[in-house]
Amino acid sequence: MDRCGQISVSNNRYSVPVHLIGLQVRVPLHASELIVYDGRTEVGQHERLVAGGVRRELDHYLEALLRKPGATAGAGPRRGKFTPVHNAWWEADRAAHGDAEGTRALIEVLLLHRHMPHEHEVAEIAAALKAGALASNAVALEARKVADADRAVERPEQPTPSRRLADRPPPSSHSRR
Repeated sequence: MDRCGQISVSNNRYSVPVHLIGLQVRVPLHASELIVYDGRTEVGQHERLVAGGVRRELDHYLEALLRKPGATAGAGPRRGKFTPVHNAWWEADRAAHGDAEGTRALIEVLLLHRHMPHEHEVAEIAAALKAGALASNAVALEARKVADADRAVERPEQPTPSRRLADRPPPSSHSRR
């Protein structure tokens, strides 16, 4: 793997998570895809290219971009899961907080959603954008709301205790000594 987090397979280049730079990975080839393994753990999957192309996955570079958010604009194509909703939230956040902080917040949001269905991610970002909530923790809150709503649809309502956590008054802003 090279210093840019890419491997070369049959005259094509494919991205691999940057934490694996300098390490050996295993890459079984299939007719239409290749899968990248670090030991027994799958760390990447790409549609197989035919004629000397490059395939990059933004997710593979997120940890590096978090340290250097200014490189995000030149990080290559943001295709696939990066939608116009992502871009609108990113633009609004950069306008409100500056390029570096707005970009860092976007990267935190993208990291937050690694284990979440894509449609939830887009809905959360859209809800946060609509509410003017331009911080990664606001998107995380919207994520919880979407996940809770989905769980409520998937299973029938369970009996709730007479006093739920949401009904309790907020904690005092004064610290106790």
